[in-house]
Amino acid sequence: MKNLYFLLLLFLFPFFTSAQEDVVKTGWNFGVLPSISFDSDLGFQYGALVDLYHYGSGERYPVYDHKLYFEVSRYTKGSGINRFYYDSDKLLKGLQTSVDLSYLSDQAYDFYGYNGYEAVVNSNWIEEDDEDYVSRMFYKYDRKLFRFKVDVQGPYFGKNLKWLAGINLLNFQINPVDIDKLNEGKSEDELLPDVEGLYEKYQQWAIISQEEADGGFIPELKAGLVYDSRDNRPNPMKGIWTEAAFVGVPEFLGAESSFAKFSITHRQYFTIIPKDLSLAYRLAWQSTIAGQVPFYYQTQIIVSEMRGASSEGLGGSKTLRGIRRNRIVGDGVFYGNIEARWKFARFTMFNNNFYLGLNGFTDFGRVIEKTDLNSIFSQLPGEYFNPGTESMHFSYGAGLRIAMNQNFIIAVDYGIAADERDGDSGLYIGLNYLF
Repeated sequence: MKNLYFLLLLFLFPFFTSAQEDVVKTGWNFGVLPSISFDSDLGFQYGALVDLYHYGSGERYPVYDHKLYFEVSRYTKGSGINRFYYDSDKLLKGLQTSVDLSYLSDQAYDFYGYNGYEAVVNSNWIEEDDEDYVSRMFYKYDRKLFRFKVDVQGPYFGKNLKWLAGINLLNFQINPVDIDKLNEGKSEDELLPDVEGLYEKYQQWAIISQEEADGGFIPELKAGLVYDSRDNRPNPMKGIWTEAAFVGVPEFLGAESSFAKFSITHRQYFTIIPKDLSLAYRLAWQSTIAGQVPFYYQTQIIVSEMRGASSEGLGGSKTLRGIRRNRIVGDGVFYGNIEARWKFARFTMFNNNFYLGLNGFTDFGRVIEKTDLNSIFSQLPGEYFNPGTESMHFSYGAGLRIAMNQNFIIAVDYGIAADERDGDSGLYIGLNYLF
C-alpha cells in the first residue's frame, strides 16, 4: 500500500532549517491532506481530511479554542470513513467538550476469536501460496458502524482533577464478507473462494448467538474521573494523564443485553532533554464487571479522548502496533506502551511552525479476564483452540512525526510482532501520537 503522505514527507525535508522561535498563531489555521492508497481486496482509496484549529487572539498558543476535523474517504469496493470531530473548552464555559459523529464501513473487519493465543490463528489458511490456503477473508467479516459520541469534562477539585461524563450511541451492522462484491473485476486466478469464515463457524458452534450475529444498538453511558497535568495535549513533555471510567449499557435504552465495563488508564511523560527528548508510557486495564457483552462490542477500548477514527483492539494502530488488528479479545484486557520521542528538527515554512520527530516504542498486552468457552472447548476442533496458552503479547518498532503548529501531526509508525502467532508487522499512517 502506497500513500501520498510519503510524498509530503519528501517535500518537507529540503525546507527545514535550524530551530527558531515559534510564530504565534491567531485565528483559524488548518491542515489538509489527500488520502490515496490501494488494497487488492478493497480497491483504491480516495478522499481527503481537513483539520481546523482556531487560536483566537493567540495568547494561549499552542492551546486552541476550537478544533474541527473532517474526513471523507472511500475504497472503490465499498469501505470508507465519514467522520466529523469537534473539541473545545470554549463552547461551554469551564468545560472540555468533544463531539464525534462517524459512519465507518469495513468490508474486511478482523476477527480471530477470543482469549488471545488460546484462539489459534492458522496463517497458512490465509496465505495464497500455501497448499493449505482457504481464503484471505477467513478471519474477516463485514462491519458497518454508526457512532455519535459526546464527552464532557469539568473541574472537580483543584486545577487538574476533573469529572468525566459522556454518551456514546453505537449501531453495528454485521454480515459475512461480501465475496461477490470483492471479486468484481478480478481475473479467474485472483477470485476469492466462497467459503465459510471463522465468524460463520462461531455461529454454528453457538459462541456467537443468532440474536447478536447481525449486530445491534449500543447506548453507552459513561462516568469517571480524570487527572490531567500535561503541559501540552498533542505531545506532552511532562505531566500525568490518568483516568478511571465506568461504562454502562442498559437494556431499557434499546440494547440487546445490559452490561457494564470499567477501565483505568494511566499515562505519564518525562522530559529527558528540554523541548527535544521525552519518555512516555501508558498502562491500561479494562474489565467486564456485569452482564453479557455482545461479541461485536468486545473490541472497543474505553477512552476519554478520541485520538483517531477508532479506538479498538487489542492489536493494531491504536493499541499494539505490529500485531494483527483485534488479535487479543476477551472480557478483560491489560495493555501498555513505552515510547521515546525525539524532536530532531524545527523550522518555519509558509508562516507555520513545524517540527520533525522520531519515536521508538514497545507495546505489550494480554487477556486477563477470559471469555468463558470452557464448556465447549472439548467439543471443538483443535486447530481452532489451544486452551491455557494465553500470555503477554509484545511488539516493537519506530515512527516518524511531522507536526504543524504543534497540533496537526502526521504520524507514520512501523511495528513488528515479537511472536509469529501475532502476525508479522504493520505500517500505520494517520494523525497524532498514540497517547
